[in-house]
Amino acid sequence: MMRLNLLLLLGVLLSALYLVNVQYQSRRLYSELDRAKSQALKLAAENERLQVEKRAQATSARVESLARSKLQMRAATPAVTSYVSYAGATSMPDRPASADGGRQP
Repeated sequence: MMRLNLLLLLGVLLSALYLVNVQYQSRRLYSELDRAKSQALKLAAENERLQVEKRAQATSARVESLARSKLQMRAATPAVTSYVSYAGATSMPDRPASADGGRQP
């Protein structure tokens, strides 16, 4: 009987130690989960802020003002448009197109 009591006492002590260990691990994992959730919320807010900033940076008015100020670009109008013609195209206008795409051997 004494042996059975010692065995049961040892079983209770081992299960108590195991229970303490499991509770400790559970609390540790819960705190890690809480930290991860708060980090995810911070990252989501940062992502939203960056998306808003990206949309603000990509507006057509901002792009146009940067093109005018930094690149010294101007809008294309008929007054500043130059048309360039290819001189080789006018020298042989009656030449038929060949089957190989106009390439010569």
